[in-house]
Amino acid sequence: MTASLLSAPLSRLEQRDGFVHRHLGPNANQIAHMCATLGVSDVDALIEQTVPAGIRLDAPLPLADASPEHEALTRLKAIAGRNVIKKSMIGMGYYGTHTPAVILRNVMENPGWYTAYTPYQAEIAQGRLEALLNYQQMVIDLTGLELANASLLDEATAAAEAMTMARRVSKAKSNVFFIDEACFPQTIDVVRTRAHYFGYELVFGKADEAAAHDAFGALLQYPNGRGEVIDLSATIAALKDKGAVVAVASDLMALVLLKSPGAMGADIALGSAQRFGVPMGFGGPHAAFFATREAFVRSMPGRIIGVSKDARGKTALRMTLQTREQHIRREKANSNICTSQVLLANMAGFYAVYHGPEGLRTIAARIHRLAAILATGLTDAGFQPSASTFFDTLEVEVGARAPAIVEAAEADGFNLRSVSGTRLGLSVDETTTREDIAAVLGCFGVATDLDALDARVAEAGGALPAELLRSDPILSHPVFNAHHTEHEMLRYLKKLQNRDLALDHSMISLGSCTMKLNATSEMIPITWPEFANLHPFAPREQAAGYLEMIEGLADYLRAVTGFPAICMQPNSGAQGEYAGLVAIARYHASRGEAHRNVCLIPKSAHGTNPATAQMCGMQVVVVDCDDNGNVDVDDLKAKAAKHAGQLAALMITYPSTHGVFEESIREICAIVHQHGGQVYMDGANLNAQVGLTSPATIGADVSHMNLHKTFCIPHGGGGPGMGPIGLAAHLAPFMADHVVQPTGGADRPNLGQGAVSAAPFGSASILPISWMYITMMGGEGLKQATQVAILNANYLATRLKDHYPVLYTGSQGRVAHECILDIRPIKAATGISEVDIAKRLMDYGFHAPTMSFPVPGTIMVEPTESEDLGELERFAAAMIAIRNEIHQIESGTWPTEDNPLKNAPHTQADFIGEWSRPYSREQAVFPLPWVAENKFWPSVNRIDDVYGDRNLFCACVPMSDYEA
Repeated sequence: MTASLLSAPLSRLEQRDGFVHRHLGPNANQIAHMCATLGVSDVDALIEQTVPAGIRLDAPLPLADASPEHEALTRLKAIAGRNVIKKSMIGMGYYGTHTPAVILRNVMENPGWYTAYTPYQAEIAQGRLEALLNYQQMVIDLTGLELANASLLDEATAAAEAMTMARRVSKAKSNVFFIDEACFPQTIDVVRTRAHYFGYELVFGKADEAAAHDAFGALLQYPNGRGEVIDLSATIAALKDKGAVVAVASDLMALVLLKSPGAMGADIALGSAQRFGVPMGFGGPHAAFFATREAFVRSMPGRIIGVSKDARGKTALRMTLQTREQHIRREKANSNICTSQVLLANMAGFYAVYHGPEGLRTIAARIHRLAAILATGLTDAGFQPSASTFFDTLEVEVGARAPAIVEAAEADGFNLRSVSGTRLGLSVDETTTREDIAAVLGCFGVATDLDALDARVAEAGGALPAELLRSDPILSHPVFNAHHTEHEMLRYLKKLQNRDLALDHSMISLGSCTMKLNATSEMIPITWPEFANLHPFAPREQAAGYLEMIEGLADYLRAVTGFPAICMQPNSGAQGEYAGLVAIARYHASRGEAHRNVCLIPKSAHGTNPATAQMCGMQVVVVDCDDNGNVDVDDLKAKAAKHAGQLAALMITYPSTHGVFEESIREICAIVHQHGGQVYMDGANLNAQVGLTSPATIGADVSHMNLHKTFCIPHGGGGPGMGPIGLAAHLAPFMADHVVQPTGGADRPNLGQGAVSAAPFGSASILPISWMYITMMGGEGLKQATQVAILNANYLATRLKDHYPVLYTGSQGRVAHECILDIRPIKAATGISEVDIAKRLMDYGFHAPTMSFPVPGTIMVEPTESEDLGELERFAAAMIAIRNEIHQIESGTWPTEDNPLKNAPHTQADFIGEWSRPYSREQAVFPLPWVAENKFWPSVNRIDDVYGDRNLFCACVPMSDYEA
């Protein structure tokens, strides 16, 4: 071996494709073994049996070769260096913040937190569920409302969700929604887009004029976009007297000091938790908070974490009420949003835990003090701030000097906000110092004694009147008052992490979710200051590096999808669906066919598809599937013909949600086009297409790409995500633009098209992850990843088919990148359900596959390309062992209600307590020899879901409850 290496060509020794082999689980020998098991000569032969020949690409992806990790990082560092980081005083919902180092290192940069999945399997997610409950409690306390969800995507989206929620709960017959003209412009932009397709009439005006309108709801801002802090109590009361539901967009840091929206009578409070320790990141990701009154809980969008109990009566947490709402209620769902910004919500909640109420008050008071000093200094110099009551933001009329002051500030390292040609805005944040205030005053030509100004402001008590200060306690729960030293915080974070199963422990085989490697080299750039600390509305010349990286990633995605246009704005897969259907609706309207409003959706589709269609004002018509799980082409033909005059779109996932490459896909697309519709391809399963086929090749007109699936952005326990869309040339002019910062050049075809997300490029700071992944994989590496994903899925299907029937296969007996195992015959014979198997897998150290979707009574397995043969075999062994346990129930050896599956998961309390079960303790907790080597102990027994929904409690529980 040594001699052969010494005589090998340099190109081999350079290992330029080294990352490809680190990303792919199976090595060459393992691949050969797996192919032999499948009865094929090699992977290419398997692909020929799996992917229809008519849609396969006839040329390699037009991408460069793979780059080594260190080279890719060096290239990206040079690109990042083109960003110019100045201290931002732009505000508008985005502020400098200090991420506590203990949170940065142990949460944001920790795969134990960022590689976890959405906590559907609550027994092995108690850590992040507690973290989210802390977040909810923080939001409840600061907003003064009774209930909060576990976060939404961004502040503007949350405002749009508030509008639609107001329509659901308001008894007013009006179709009018009032918007405070002092709301942030990006919020208005997103709400305007959303309102159009629901058919709501928007009315704008001053907040105190809101009640003059007959409206079903209203959106007010507090503090408003001009920085003013105004008591909204009377306005809210007047609106509610007329039957309106009132939402208040607010600022958590301001609410540390200010009277809460709940105390003023608001029905909904929303905003961004970004300034609680989450970097600006050129716009995201950030957790949006959303709170309401308990009476409205069943109409609230998003996920809610609630308190229940386990089989031993121990306090346990779970997602409550709206778990997988879209997949159950489909077009009747409250929203199409099916993720929270969990990682970011956790960071914001931990920020509050670490600082505690006094720490937060000190930070908020410092921010306000510096803003008041700035206002006093400007006033002394003859400038007049527009508001006498403010928290952190001022607007100042400076006349013709405005451009010169902005230029001077920029030269000194500060970005101010140009409100108009004569008016400037300035926002103070946690990172602002007294030296910064002195420097900014200097840009206005003001030289002053800062200590003297401070003394005057302190004597006056700031610029907030006593009647607007909150008097109620905040964050009084012990969790916010017990972890203020770093070692206490570190131990708390570790305790919670130990309760969660993530990819750092074992394979997570969730079908349709693509839980693949999130490589360290991909993650490193997101915390670089050049990417983390840039305001999304910074002057574009300061964001040259970001724009280069984003355009480079867009080029990569063009190559992968075959589409000429890419829109990077949608910050989740569901937002991508929405942006794509909006583009289709705008396209039809531009042709005088706005009446096209029928959306065909197969029965097998993701539940977000019909939920998204109704958000776009479309009528959902369901298309049947045949016995093999494929779209019933005859039914599609009939329904497309029936609705030909109104047909807007077909939404289809490919490969299908049933895990099969449908051979009639091109015919399906042609039928829709023949009748005037457009084809929207859901990109959830794009990981089975890359390098082998593409949405454009297949015949789609628009498709979203889940960057948190195919392109390696980690799931973060349920978010963040990104869902950019690719569009055919005729749809490109109808993609989202942005009212504050354009998404392209002055000649862009989408000029003025309304936004779908708060920031022009969505959650821009996580885009480097996907840029790094594609750069390190190269075109050939991406194709290999797809091939191995299909190989791994077919290998598992073959290993398990004699124990669990594989529900759907293609014409040659192959599955795509995932397979559905049918549990219904087992349940009919034994009473053992897919839920029991899911819980029992925890005892083997595995997260369950996707349950009961897309077919009730099944589980869907997706191993991805990142798992090697050893991990696949461990999973297969666990599933086979569980099937043998089920045989013990079938034979009567174990009772139907007292067996390892019905009692799963087993905890340490089971292991050390009294034992009277018909199977041994060892069988319960160490069911296979290798389990003990790396045992994951669920921290609670099986959770009582029904109890949690019947006894709704969604705030932090007394510490004594955990000790019970």
